[in-house]
Amino acid sequence: MSSVMTVFGPVPSADLGRVMPHEHLLSLVPGPWLTAGRADNQVDLAIGALDGLHSAGFGAVVDLSPYGVVGRSADGANVTQLREISRQSGVDIVAGTSIYLEAYAPGWAREAPLGQLVARLVADAATGIGTTDVRAGVYGEQATSLGEITPFEERMLRAVARAHAENGLAIFTHTTHGTMTQEQLDILQSDGADLDRVVIGHIDTQLSLDVARAVLDRGALIAVDTIGKETWDFFLEPAPAQRPDGDFVKHAFARSDEGRADMVAQLVTEGYGERILLAQDLTGAEVWMNPGTHGQRGYMYLADVFLPMLRERGVDESAIDAMTRTTPVRMLEVTA
Repeated sequence: MSSVMTVFGPVPSADLGRVMPHEHLLSLVPGPWLTAGRADNQVDLAIGALDGLHSAGFGAVVDLSPYGVVGRSADGANVTQLREISRQSGVDIVAGTSIYLEAYAPGWAREAPLGQLVARLVADAATGIGTTDVRAGVYGEQATSLGEITPFEERMLRAVARAHAENGLAIFTHTTHGTMTQEQLDILQSDGADLDRVVIGHIDTQLSLDVARAVLDRGALIAVDTIGKETWDFFLEPAPAQRPDGDFVKHAFARSDEGRADMVAQLVTEGYGERILLAQDLTGAEVWMNPGTHGQRGYMYLADVFLPMLRERGVDESAIDAMTRTTPVRMLEVTA
């Protein structure tokens, strides 16, 4: 029987239902003020945020939080909080493991040679993330920068590819604003990755059918996974401890969910429906910027608003089931 590795261990694939394949459960507020910096409040917020998913047929969430960002500690120890969230919410949670952009990477990762990084990733899946016994069920989100791949980011892609070649875990990537998709595939494939087990992320931040088709035609999958983020600020590196007064550089974009729905519907019409995953990548830092989407519906926005948008464009229930259940479950299936 096929199974998926959750934070509590293997669960039969058939038991999952629909899946949210790219979320960050410990990063639901912009900063510590609302939670007083306490971990138990992080857990409580996540439990409340997941309420209602079961009624929409969603039984699992993938926490694709790399070491040191979006709520995951630099040593990975707080991944154990996902167990309490899962226990109290009744939602199965799969924990990813990866390293984010070089500028955000923990020092231990930046200094590690390739072989050591591979060993760490393999151990994260075999025995537990960091010093915990919470086993990773997927690799991701493995990241590359805006319009470039730094030498460290290339090393991490190679490490993930080699770890994946050893244990078969799927790879979910982060592309910064949809750039470097083909370069990610080149690196991953050159180090042994099976592209049918690779999901190139954040394709919808580009909203280019040509970019999406080029990934799909190489045999990889795509994630339309920032649904509800119609406005988004992106910082290329952490802010300095003492930022000087005056102007500073940031990247901002607007991408409509109408555009996302148009893109998905067109790709489904072209026969790619079984190679697309849907998610929201919801974090507190963006919720306040999108009061009409995430700010109104939270994790229910995908089911309550975006799926009806797809139906209005002629996407049938079999395609919706593939994108929300069959395909993400297949990508999460493991053999041990």
